Amino acid sequence: MIFALVGLVVLGLLGAVHRYVWRRFVGDTTAPGSRLRRAGTVAAFVLPLLSVGAMTSGRVGAPFWLQQVLAWPGFLWLACLLYLTLALLVGEVVRPVLLRVLARRDAARTGAESGTTSGTPAETSGTPTEVPGETRPRTEELVTSGSAGVSASSDAVPRSASEASGPVAEPETEPAAGTSAPALAPHPSRRLFVSRVVGGAAAAAGLATVGYGTYGVLRGPSVQRITVPLAKLPRAAHGFRIAVVSDIHIGPILGRAHTRRIVDTINATSPDLVAVVGDLVDGSVADLGSAAEPLAALRARHGSYFVTGNHEYFSGAEQWIDHVRELGLVPLENARVEIEGFDLAGVNDIAGETEGQGPDFGRALGDRDRGRAAVLMAHQPVVIHDAVEHGVDLQLSGHTHGGQLWPGNYLAELANPTVAGLERYGDTQLFVSRGAGAWGPPVRVGAPSDITVVELASRQA
Repeated sequence: MIFALVGLVVLGLLGAVHRYVWRRFVGDTTAPGSRLRRAGTVAAFVLPLLSVGAMTSGRVGAPFWLQQVLAWPGFLWLACLLYLTLALLVGEVVRPVLLRVLARRDAARTGAESGTTSGTPAETSGTPTEVPGETRPRTEELVTSGSAGVSASSDAVPRSASEASGPVAEPETEPAAGTSAPALAPHPSRRLFVSRVVGGAAAAAGLATVGYGTYGVLRGPSVQRITVPLAKLPRAAHGFRIAVVSDIHIGPILGRAHTRRIVDTINATSPDLVAVVGDLVDGSVADLGSAAEPLAALRARHGSYFVTGNHEYFSGAEQWIDHVRELGLVPLENARVEIEGFDLAGVNDIAGETEGQGPDFGRALGDRDRGRAAVLMAHQPVVIHDAVEHGVDLQLSGHTHGGQLWPGNYLAELANPTVAGLERYGDTQLFVSRGAGAWGPPVRVGAPSDITVVELASRQA
């Protein structure tokens, strides 16, 4: 019941946002019945349907080709909707300012034109200028003499038949001096002009933001490097390098080429160990197994290790665990291995609890030698408090994407103790990767994708 209500609220909010965007980009800037108005209205209905299809096609078991067809336009539109809406909201502040400026400019221009065309008071009133010594006839005399002249002329010249049968056409006359010519067709109103300017600027800003964010994802992750001192790390393990990669999100949009870019980037760092910290895929082994195959080319002196993320449990976790094992990665399912100078442990993601496969810290860390340093791979940062209780020195996590789409980082902060980077909780340090891929829209704004080389440092060195 609660989920149904939340779903209705979300749908209602999306409907209201689409209505607002349509009004500002289409309703306020195009003429009723025009081709642009019709095209914009059709897009306002089609684009949200594509987004719903992109989000639900994988969950309902739609063919993979259909998921791919829907994913690009559907997910990209969600990113466009976000940044177009934000740009329009900024435009709401600019809109009244522009209207006020244009109104003042038009008022000043009208006043200047009125002063230029009005002339002298005598010319404006249309009365002749008095000449000294000259006597002007009174108005009554002008009217009387004019009437008499017209009467005499009409009596002296007989009217023709055609003149008698109909009215006499009035001759065209030039406009009198000091009067303005008939007005030309009016230009678009100030409100229409401002709507088009603000709408055009908002569209340019929003689409440019999405375009740049998409380019960043498709280009591939950058390499970040940090040094983490561990009190229990022996001198022999000083300088040990772990390539941490999370949230690769192989799926309908990011496929085999995306995986290959990540593998090449990791191998170029020559790490001692590779830690794949969950959310590897968004789809089944049948659909995405071939896209994950480049992982077999990972090279590290102490091997490559993998733990599940929440998205693996949406995609068939057991099948993916078997598949990554076939590709040469070592899955750590609530397990631990001894590495040169420290223990490396991994726990299942908390999403596995619905399948009876959740994290088990006691199994992964309960019987170990507490005198050795311990590095834990756990997809979600929220388990940091369990790590502290079990004496972990360093936890490696992902999941947050660093917020992925600003201002999503503020929402991520509400649900996670750390959104990105390195922080300390008691005697345990937590490192959270922003991830190498993207979920949903293949767009990142304010949270670029990365692969981080964590270099362990011994205090005894």
